[in-house]
Amino acid sequence: MIRILLVDDQAIVREGLKSMLGLEPDMAIVGEAGDGEQAIQLVRKSAPDIVLMDVRMPGMDGLAALERLKLLAPKTSVIMVTLYEDPDYLLRAVSSGAAGYVLKDTSREDLVRAIRVATEGGAIIAPNMMPQLLRRLREMTIATPQLDANTPEADLSQRELQVLRLITEGHTNSEIAEKLFLSPTTIKTHVQNILRKLDVSDRTQAAVYAVRHGLA
Repeated sequence: MIRILLVDDQAIVREGLKSMLGLEPDMAIVGEAGDGEQAIQLVRKSAPDIVLMDVRMPGMDGLAALERLKLLAPKTSVIMVTLYEDPDYLLRAVSSGAAGYVLKDTSREDLVRAIRVATEGGAIIAPNMMPQLLRRLREMTIATPQLDANTPEADLSQRELQVLRLITEGHTNSEIAEKLFLSPTTIKTHVQNILRKLDVSDRTQAAVYAVRHGLA
């Protein structure tokens, strides 16, 4: 069962999400919060697998709460669900370890897919916002010096670089395994090695690292 916490200051939005996700037999809503502080308290209490959280809320907003939650509960995946197609919000969310950034007008099917991808360790970005994210990251790294033999990314094997590029495109382990004709277990091992070598904690951080360092 995938345990989900809903965080939005508008009760009508939370009700809509409950109705959408209630159709999935393997998903359960374990709590609701109206702001970031309440979300943190409920994560401590309920230990959800997934947090669906708005970006802008009174009190502690979603982005500030995301940063706290990744320290408090690193195994809990946080998907930002928002009205705002703002590349700065997106960049901050991804840099802080969000497992997704989707818009509130997304379809039920796409939201369910985002949850399942996050549960598998992947990340989903609203398709129309991915070019903005990559462009902003590349703008930030124009002056990045060339890699040398002592940098962590220089230690990645060619296969690990392939896997990293596919992670950056938002693919799950299963999808990567299919593309590379390898087993999901082998891909999981590659991902663990990539995270260790790049000294990052999750796949989203690895994707950001890859773009910032010209690896994707």
